[in-house]
Amino acid sequence: MSTVASQLIRVGHSPDPDDAFMFHALANDKLDTGPYRFEHELVDIETLNRRAHNADLELTAVSLHGYAYLTDKYILCTCGASMGDQYGPMLIAREAKPLASFEEKSIAVPGTRTTAYLALRMCLGKKFKEVIVPFDEIIDAVVAGSYAGQAIDAGLIIHEGQLTYGRQNLHLIVDTGKWWFEETGLPLPLGANAIRKDLGPEVIRDVHRLLLESIKYGLDHRGEALNHALQYGRDLDRAEADQFVGMYVNDWTLDFGPRGREAVATLLRRGYETGVIPHLVVPEFVA
Repeated sequence: MSTVASQLIRVGHSPDPDDAFMFHALANDKLDTGPYRFEHELVDIETLNRRAHNADLELTAVSLHGYAYLTDKYILCTCGASMGDQYGPMLIAREAKPLASFEEKSIAVPGTRTTAYLALRMCLGKKFKEVIVPFDEIIDAVVAGSYAGQAIDAGLIIHEGQLTYGRQNLHLIVDTGKWWFEETGLPLPLGANAIRKDLGPEVIRDVHRLLLESIKYGLDHRGEALNHALQYGRDLDRAEADQFVGMYVNDWTLDFGPRGREAVATLLRRGYETGVIPHLVVPEFVA
Protein backbone atom coordinates (compact mmCIF):
# COMPACT_ATOMS: atom_id res chain seq x y z
CA MET A 1 0.00 0.00 0.00
CA SER A 2 1.54 3.28 -1.09
CA THR A 3 1.29 6.52 0.77
CA VAL A 4 1.46 10.04 -0.57
CA ALA A 5 3.79 12.36 1.29
CA SER A 6 2.14 15.46 2.68
CA GLN A 7 3.41 18.92 1.85
CA LEU A 8 4.80 20.79 4.82
CA ILE A 9 3.47 24.29 5.40
CA ARG A 10 5.44 26.09 8.11
CA VAL A 11 3.37 28.81 9.75
CA GLY A 12 4.76 31.72 11.74
CA HIS A 13 2.63 33.87 14.01
CA SER A 14 2.89 35.83 17.23
CA PRO A 15 2.38 34.26 20.67
CA ASP A 16 -0.60 36.46 21.48
CA PRO A 17 -4.31 35.79 21.97
CA ASP A 18 -5.62 37.05 18.63
CA ASP A 19 -3.21 35.01 16.51
CA ALA A 20 -3.72 31.96 18.73
CA PHE A 21 -7.49 32.34 18.31
CA MET A 22 -7.12 32.67 14.55
CA PHE A 23 -4.91 29.59 14.17
CA HIS A 24 -6.62 27.40 16.78
CA ALA A 25 -8.32 25.14 14.24
CA LEU A 26 -5.13 24.57 12.24
CA ALA A 27 -2.95 24.13 15.32
CA ASN A 28 -5.28 21.64 17.01
CA ASP A 29 -6.35 19.48 14.07
CA LYS A 30 -9.90 20.79 13.81
CA LEU A 31 -9.78 20.89 10.01
CA ASP A 32 -9.20 18.39 7.23
CA THR A 33 -6.06 19.87 5.67
CA GLY A 34 -5.89 17.31 2.86
CA PRO A 35 -2.37 16.90 1.45
CA TYR A 36 -0.91 19.62 3.70
CA ARG A 37 0.78 19.30 7.07
CA PHE A 38 1.02 22.50 9.12
CA GLU A 39 3.78 23.20 11.63
CA HIS A 40 3.45 26.31 13.78
CA GLU A 41 6.25 28.54 15.02
CA LEU A 42 5.29 31.17 17.60
CA VAL A 43 7.65 34.13 17.33
CA ASP A 44 7.33 37.86 17.99
CA ILE A 45 6.25 39.91 14.99
CA GLU A 46 9.52 41.79 14.51
CA THR A 47 11.40 38.51 14.30
CA LEU A 48 8.88 37.26 11.76
CA ASN A 49 9.29 40.44 9.72
CA ARG A 50 13.06 39.90 9.62
CA ARG A 51 12.87 36.15 8.99
CA ALA A 52 10.58 36.71 6.03
CA HIS A 53 13.52 38.20 4.15
CA ASN A 54 14.84 34.65 3.89
CA ALA A 55 11.40 33.30 2.93
CA ASP A 56 11.87 30.29 5.19
CA LEU A 57 8.18 30.10 6.18
CA GLU A 58 5.47 29.22 3.69
CA LEU A 59 2.78 31.16 5.59
CA THR A 60 3.70 33.93 7.98
CA ALA A 61 2.22 36.80 9.89
CA VAL A 62 3.84 40.09 8.88
CA SER A 63 3.46 43.71 9.79
CA LEU A 64 2.09 45.75 6.90
CA HIS A 65 5.19 47.91 7.32
CA GLY A 66 7.37 44.80 7.12
CA TYR A 67 5.52 43.67 3.99
CA ALA A 68 6.90 46.71 2.14
CA TYR A 69 10.27 44.91 2.04
CA LEU A 70 8.91 41.48 1.08
CA THR A 71 6.88 42.02 -2.08
CA ASP A 72 9.26 39.93 -4.21
CA LYS A 73 8.77 36.90 -1.98
CA TYR A 74 5.26 37.07 -0.47
CA ILE A 75 1.69 37.88 -1.46
CA LEU A 76 -0.87 39.12 1.07
CA CYS A 77 -3.81 36.96 2.12
CA THR A 78 -7.17 38.67 1.95
CA CYS A 79 -8.01 37.08 5.32
CA GLY A 80 -6.15 37.07 8.61
CA ALA A 81 -5.72 40.82 8.94
CA SER A 82 -5.37 42.70 12.21
CA MET A 83 -7.07 46.07 11.77
CA GLY A 84 -7.28 48.82 14.34
CA ASP A 85 -10.65 50.45 13.74
CA GLN A 86 -10.12 53.75 15.62
CA TYR A 87 -7.67 52.07 18.00
CA GLY A 88 -4.19 50.68 17.68
CA PRO A 89 -0.64 50.81 19.05
CA MET A 90 -0.32 53.30 21.89
CA LEU A 91 2.44 55.57 23.07
CA ILE A 92 2.48 55.53 26.87
CA ALA A 93 4.64 57.26 29.47
CA ARG A 94 5.06 57.73 33.20
CA GLU A 95 3.74 61.30 32.99
CA ALA A 96 0.99 62.80 30.88
CA LYS A 97 2.69 65.23 28.49
CA PRO A 98 1.96 66.64 25.01
CA LEU A 99 2.95 64.36 22.14
CA ALA A 100 5.39 66.93 20.75
CA SER A 101 7.46 66.74 23.93
CA PHE A 102 8.50 63.18 23.04
CA GLU A 103 10.11 64.08 19.70
CA GLU A 104 13.59 64.11 21.22
CA LYS A 105 12.98 61.39 23.82
CA SER A 106 13.98 57.72 23.94
CA ILE A 107 11.02 55.53 23.03
CA ALA A 108 10.87 51.77 23.51
CA VAL A 109 9.49 50.17 20.34
CA PRO A 110 8.73 46.52 19.47
CA GLY A 111 10.75 46.74 16.25
CA THR A 112 11.47 49.13 13.40
CA ARG A 113 9.63 47.03 10.80
CA THR A 114 6.41 46.93 12.82
CA THR A 115 3.42 48.96 11.67
CA ALA A 116 3.35 50.45 15.17
CA TYR A 117 6.75 52.02 14.51
CA LEU A 118 5.68 53.29 11.09
CA ALA A 119 2.49 54.79 12.52
CA LEU A 120 4.35 56.60 15.29
CA ARG A 121 6.95 57.93 12.86
CA MET A 122 4.17 59.35 10.72
CA CYS A 123 2.28 60.65 13.73
CA LEU A 124 5.30 62.48 15.18
CA GLY A 125 6.39 63.62 11.75
CA LYS A 126 10.06 62.91 12.38
CA LYS A 127 12.54 60.28 13.42
CA PHE A 128 12.95 59.75 17.16
CA LYS A 129 15.45 57.84 19.29
CA GLU A 130 14.10 54.31 19.33
CA VAL A 131 15.20 51.55 21.67
CA ILE A 132 14.25 48.05 20.51
CA VAL A 133 12.56 46.17 23.36
CA PRO A 134 10.62 42.87 23.19
CA PHE A 135 6.94 43.76 22.95
CA ASP A 136 6.06 42.02 26.21
CA GLU A 137 8.76 43.92 28.16
CA ILE A 138 7.95 47.46 27.02
CA ILE A 139 5.56 48.32 29.86
CA ASP A 140 8.09 47.19 32.46
CA ALA A 141 10.81 49.20 30.69
CA VAL A 142 8.67 52.34 30.81
CA VAL A 143 7.93 51.83 34.50
CA ALA A 144 11.64 51.30 35.22
CA GLY A 145 12.72 54.18 33.01
CA SER A 146 15.45 52.08 31.42
CA TYR A 147 16.17 48.93 29.44
CA ALA A 148 19.57 47.24 29.13
CA GLY A 149 21.27 50.36 30.38
CA GLN A 150 19.43 52.73 28.04
CA ALA A 151 17.04 55.42 29.25
CA ILE A 152 13.37 54.94 28.38
CA ASP A 153 11.06 57.96 28.37
CA ALA A 154 8.04 56.34 26.73
CA GLY A 155 6.93 53.08 25.17
CA LEU A 156 5.02 52.05 22.07
CA ILE A 157 2.79 49.16 23.10
CA ILE A 158 1.04 46.52 21.00
CA HIS A 159 -0.99 43.39 21.76
CA GLU A 160 -2.64 43.03 25.17
CA GLY A 161 -0.59 45.85 26.71
CA GLN A 162 -3.18 48.15 25.18
CA LEU A 163 -5.62 46.90 27.82
CA THR A 164 -3.29 46.55 30.80
CA TYR A 165 -0.92 49.55 30.83
CA GLY A 166 -3.16 51.48 33.25
CA ARG A 167 -2.44 48.94 35.99
CA GLN A 168 1.08 50.40 36.14
CA ASN A 169 -0.22 53.97 36.50
CA LEU A 170 1.06 54.84 33.03
CA HIS A 171 -0.50 57.50 30.84
CA LEU A 172 -1.69 57.36 27.25
CA ILE A 173 0.05 59.96 25.09
CA VAL A 174 -1.45 59.01 21.72
CA ASP A 175 -3.40 56.11 20.24
CA THR A 176 -2.01 55.82 16.72
CA GLY A 177 -5.13 54.02 15.48
CA LYS A 178 -7.30 56.93 16.56
CA TRP A 179 -4.83 59.42 15.09
CA TRP A 180 -4.78 57.50 11.79
CA PHE A 181 -8.58 57.48 11.58
CA GLU A 182 -8.71 61.23 12.18
CA GLU A 183 -6.14 61.68 9.41
CA THR A 184 -7.59 59.32 6.82
CA GLY A 185 -11.05 58.14 7.87
CA LEU A 186 -9.70 54.59 7.54
CA PRO A 187 -8.89 51.75 9.93
CA LEU A 188 -5.20 51.24 10.66
CA PRO A 189 -4.00 48.01 8.99
CA LEU A 190 -1.47 46.58 11.42
CA GLY A 191 -0.74 43.01 10.44
CA ALA A 192 -1.59 40.46 7.80
CA ASN A 193 -0.75 36.95 6.77
CA ALA A 194 1.38 36.41 3.70
CA ILE A 195 2.02 33.33 1.56
CA ARG A 196 5.25 32.63 -0.27
CA LYS A 197 4.85 33.29 -3.98
CA ASP A 198 7.00 30.39 -5.14
CA LEU A 199 4.46 27.86 -3.84
CA GLY A 200 2.47 28.40 -7.01
CA PRO A 201 -1.19 29.32 -7.60
CA GLU A 202 -2.76 26.00 -6.56
CA VAL A 203 -0.96 25.69 -3.22
CA ILE A 204 -1.44 29.40 -2.50
CA ARG A 205 -5.16 29.01 -3.11
CA ASP A 206 -5.41 25.90 -0.90
CA VAL A 207 -3.43 27.39 2.00
CA HIS A 208 -5.40 30.61 1.80
CA ARG A 209 -8.66 28.63 1.95
CA LEU A 210 -7.50 26.67 4.99
CA LEU A 211 -6.45 29.86 6.78
CA LEU A 212 -9.90 31.32 6.15
CA GLU A 213 -11.54 28.12 7.40
CA SER A 214 -9.45 28.30 10.59
CA ILE A 215 -10.55 31.88 11.24
CA LYS A 216 -14.19 30.99 10.61
CA TYR A 217 -13.91 27.98 12.92
CA GLY A 218 -12.63 30.18 15.73
CA LEU A 219 -15.44 32.68 15.28
CA ASP A 220 -18.03 29.89 15.12
CA HIS A 221 -16.57 28.09 18.18
CA ARG A 222 -15.62 31.16 20.16
CA GLY A 223 -15.47 29.62 23.63
CA GLU A 224 -13.31 26.73 22.48
CA ALA A 225 -10.93 28.99 20.53
CA LEU A 226 -10.78 31.43 23.42
CA ASN A 227 -9.71 28.64 25.76
CA HIS A 228 -6.77 28.01 23.44
CA ALA A 229 -5.99 31.73 23.15
CA LEU A 230 -6.01 32.30 26.91
CA GLN A 231 -2.67 30.54 27.37
CA TYR A 232 -1.08 33.43 25.49
CA GLY A 233 -2.97 36.16 27.34
CA ARG A 234 -0.22 37.36 29.70
CA ASP A 235 -2.19 38.70 32.68
CA LEU A 236 -5.52 38.94 30.85
CA ASP A 237 -8.55 37.37 32.47
CA ARG A 238 -11.09 35.63 30.27
CA ALA A 239 -13.25 38.73 29.76
CA GLU A 240 -10.23 40.83 28.83
CA ALA A 241 -8.92 38.16 26.47
CA ASP A 242 -12.34 37.99 24.82
CA GLN A 243 -12.32 41.78 24.45
CA PHE A 244 -8.84 41.77 22.97
CA VAL A 245 -9.64 38.97 20.52
CA GLY A 246 -12.74 40.88 19.47
CA MET A 247 -10.59 43.93 18.71
CA TYR A 248 -8.42 42.06 16.21
CA VAL A 249 -10.37 38.99 15.03
CA ASN A 250 -13.59 40.17 13.44
CA ASP A 251 -15.15 40.94 10.06
CA TRP A 252 -11.94 42.66 8.95
CA THR A 253 -10.11 39.38 9.63
CA LEU A 254 -12.42 37.41 7.35
CA ASP A 255 -11.71 39.76 4.44
CA PHE A 256 -9.94 43.08 4.01
CA GLY A 257 -12.73 44.20 1.70
CA PRO A 258 -12.42 47.31 -0.49
CA ARG A 259 -12.00 49.68 2.47
CA GLY A 260 -9.38 47.50 4.10
CA ARG A 261 -7.42 47.26 0.84
CA GLU A 262 -7.62 51.02 0.51
CA ALA A 263 -6.27 51.33 4.06
CA VAL A 264 -3.29 49.10 3.23
CA ALA A 265 -2.50 51.03 0.05
CA THR A 266 -2.83 54.35 1.89
CA LEU A 267 -0.56 53.22 4.71
CA LEU A 268 2.15 52.10 2.31
CA ARG A 269 1.85 55.24 0.19
CA ARG A 270 2.01 57.57 3.18
CA GLY A 271 4.91 55.61 4.61
CA TYR A 272 6.76 56.29 1.38
CA GLU A 273 5.72 59.94 1.21
CA THR A 274 7.01 60.57 4.73
CA GLY A 275 10.33 58.89 3.95
CA VAL A 276 10.00 55.91 6.27
CA ILE A 277 9.53 53.36 3.46
CA PRO A 278 12.22 53.85 0.79
CA HIS A 279 10.10 52.92 -2.23
CA LEU A 280 6.44 53.13 -3.21
CA VAL A 281 4.68 49.80 -2.66
CA VAL A 282 1.42 48.72 -4.28
CA PRO A 283 0.02 45.81 -2.25
CA GLU A 284 -0.69 42.51 -3.98
CA PHE A 285 -3.42 40.22 -2.63
CA VAL A 286 -4.25 36.57 -3.25
CA ALA A 287 -6.91 36.43 -5.96
